[in-house]
Amino acid sequence: MYLPEREGMFWFILISIFTLVQAYVFWRTSSVPLVVGHRQLLAGVGVVLWLLFIAGVVYGHRGMGLAARWLEVAALHWMAVLFLLFVCLLAADIVTGFGFFIPRFAPALRGAAVIAAVLLTIFALVQGFRPPVVQRYEVRLPGLSPALDGTVIVSMCDLHLGALLGGKWMSRRVAQVQAQRPDIVFLVGDIYDGHGRSIDELIPSMRGLSAPLGVWAVTGNHEFYGGLNAFTQLMERSGIHLLRDQWSEATPGLVVAGVDDLTTRRRQGIIGEQISKTLKGRPSGATILLSHTPWRMEEAAKEGVGLMLSGHTHGGQIWPFGYLVRLFYPLLEGRHIVSGMTIIVSRGTGTWGSRMRLWRRGEILRITLRSD
Repeated sequence: MYLPEREGMFWFILISIFTLVQAYVFWRTSSVPLVVGHRQLLAGVGVVLWLLFIAGVVYGHRGMGLAARWLEVAALHWMAVLFLLFVCLLAADIVTGFGFFIPRFAPALRGAAVIAAVLLTIFALVQGFRPPVVQRYEVRLPGLSPALDGTVIVSMCDLHLGALLGGKWMSRRVAQVQAQRPDIVFLVGDIYDGHGRSIDELIPSMRGLSAPLGVWAVTGNHEFYGGLNAFTQLMERSGIHLLRDQWSEATPGLVVAGVDDLTTRRRQGIIGEQISKTLKGRPSGATILLSHTPWRMEEAAKEGVGLMLSGHTHGGQIWPFGYLVRLFYPLLEGRHIVSGMTIIVSRGTGTWGSRMRLWRRGEILRITLRSD
């Protein structure tokens, strides 16, 4: 099980970083020419926004219902806007040597940085609210019989259903998936955040997913944050096969395997040959591995996996955050070949925190399998 104290540590670190970043942003903004005469008002706005964020992550994140949901959504959107303000103001400070190189123009440049951050925010919101694109791939899968050549996979991940996204949004995604006429559907983790909305609100839309070879899912890290019981019930009541460190033969000659989220396992101190143990004893044929976190690719390739599907990274979601994400997850998005195995890392179908994406929209994967 996920350890609650680790989640508490995550939020403590996040709030600490947020506080420092907001202090920096409001300090630098206070020198912008149009703001200089209104510093007390700016300070008051800063205190209100800081309290909004604290309330959102403490009460909003843990509560259910409309009030808690909107409180969390507002807080996390402010966090995203603050990030863009920080990046733009820091860039202006670097250019001016924090005001030492060209002190006369530094305040005006900071004002331009604030305007740039506002424009980036608007663009990111537009991209975040647009529907995900269908990204198409063809993958030659070792061991796939000619009879299964042309099998169509449709895969989604990082839906983050809960406070931000609900049943209506999911119904539209289901329509997109079914329009692709999939032979098999995969949900590769971070499907349900466990708060904000009950599973009863989501089940009708989830039941719309169907395919001749079934709908299969694995856990992501957020399934452990929100509680596995509710997520397991959501999968069971929606008719979706949940794979937890196990494999199953979707059809003779095609094995689908799924592992619990690897980042969560590492936080739990469980470091072992999880993928190897999961794949043990499977029949011959082609193997597809679902792993929310794009780690342990070499282990999967060594075990004979032909295609690995992952997510978790969101492709960075809001530029330039992806550069930091890449330090922990080198395969940020897209198709890669690792020791002869194909791995596709999705940038996610939904969004986490805010309905913002900079620069690219979310995606749904449509993968056509080809035999040797």
